[in-house]
Amino acid sequence: MSGADDADMKAIVIGAGPAGLMAAEVLSCAGAAVDVYDAMPSAGRKFLMAGKSGLNLTHAEAAGRFVARYGDRSEWVAAWLREFDADALRAWARGLGVETFVGSSGRVFPRDMKAAPLLRAWLHRLRTAGVRFHMRHRWLGWEGEVLRFVTSDGIVKVGAGGTAVVLALGGGSWARLGSDGAWVPLLRDRAVEVAPLRPANCGFEVAWSTHFRDKFPGQPVKSVVASFAGKQKQGEFVVTRHGVEGSLVYAFSAALRDAIEAQGSAMLLLDLAPGKSLERLVQEIAHPRGARSMASHLQSRAGIAGIKAGLLRECAAQEDYADPARLAAAIKALPLRLVSPRPLDEAISSAGGVTAKSFDEHLMLKTLPGVFCAGEMLDWEAPTGGYLLTACFASGRAAGQGALEWLRVRAGDGGR
Repeated sequence: MSGADDADMKAIVIGAGPAGLMAAEVLSCAGAAVDVYDAMPSAGRKFLMAGKSGLNLTHAEAAGRFVARYGDRSEWVAAWLREFDADALRAWARGLGVETFVGSSGRVFPRDMKAAPLLRAWLHRLRTAGVRFHMRHRWLGWEGEVLRFVTSDGIVKVGAGGTAVVLALGGGSWARLGSDGAWVPLLRDRAVEVAPLRPANCGFEVAWSTHFRDKFPGQPVKSVVASFAGKQKQGEFVVTRHGVEGSLVYAFSAALRDAIEAQGSAMLLLDLAPGKSLERLVQEIAHPRGARSMASHLQSRAGIAGIKAGLLRECAAQEDYADPARLAAAIKALPLRLVSPRPLDEAISSAGGVTAKSFDEHLMLKTLPGVFCAGEMLDWEAPTGGYLLTACFASGRAAGQGALEWLRVRAGDGGR
C-alpha cells in the first residue's frame, strides 16, 4: 500500500497503558494516523506505579512453562505470545535504549530497575511517529458512530466512522490510576459479554483475634512454605490488620479466591519450619525444657519466635501445646483460614473482563466491527513475575495488528 493511502487510515486508541501504547505503535509504524485518549493526566500511570520498586518487565523461563502461567486461558494468550514473547519484549526495550537483565529468580528487569526511562523513551518515539495524545479525556461510550468523552471543558465528541478503535482500558484494580472498570456497562450495553471483574494477585482477610491484629500488622513472615490444592511454594508474606498479603499469598490467589467463592472460605497451610522435618521437630519439642517458658523453648529448639510464634498461638489449638507431636504437626502445617479476598481496588490486577468468545482471531469484537480490545480488560489473569506485563504488551500488539488489517481491508488492500 502506498504512503498516501496509509495516511488515510485512522485509528483511535482509548487507554494509554502498555497495551494501548503498543497498539498505537503498531498502527503508527504502518502509517496510520493515531489518536490516543486517556482519562488520566499522563500516560502509563499504573505502569509507573508497578515499577516503583523495580520494574519486572517479563520472565526468562522456558516458553512452555511461561504460557502455562495463564491457566485455563493459556491457549488464548499463547496466540499473542507467539507473535511477541518475552525475548521479543526484551529486544523491543533494547530498541528504546533500555537494556535488561535476568535476576536470580528468572525475572527480567531494566538495568536501572526503573519504569520511567523506558516510558519516556517510548512516548518520545510515539510522538515523533505522529501519535497524538489527548489526556484527561474520560470515555463515556458511543453515540451512534461518535465516541463521547468528558473533559474539564465538558463533553467532547469524536467521530469514529471508518476508524479503527482499540480499547485498552485496564481492569478494575487501582482506580486512582485509571483502572476502574467503568467501561464494563458501556460494553454490556452493546451486547458484549463481560465476565465479572474479580481481584487477582490480591490479599485476603483473616478473622484475627484483637490481640494479634493489634500486635503484628505490617510484620513480614519469612522463609515459610505455603500449600494449597496440592501445590507448594516457599517465600514470604506480610500480616496486615485485615489478613495477609504479599508475594507468597499472591502466588495462590486465583485458586484461593475461587475456593472462597465456592465454599465460603479457604484453608492455606503454612510450614513455619521448612528446614526441619516433622520427626526432628517432634524430638526437639519433646526435649525437656526445664524452667524455660514454652515461648523460649520453641525459639531455641524449633526456631519459632516473633511473628511465627504469634501465628502459631493464633491458629493452633491450645491443647496442641501439651503434645509435642501435635505441636510439631501444627508448625509443619499450620491452618490459616482465609475468609474473603480484599477489595478489587486493592488488588494488583483483576480477573474477568471481555470473554474470549466475544472476539474474532484478531481481538475484534464480533458485535462491534472495527472495535478491538487489549490488555487487562480481557478475561485472563496471570501471577506476578512479569507475566501480566508481557501479556498486556503482546495483546496490545495483537489488537494493533488486527486493527491495521481491518483498516487495510476497508481501504481495498485486502490485507496484503
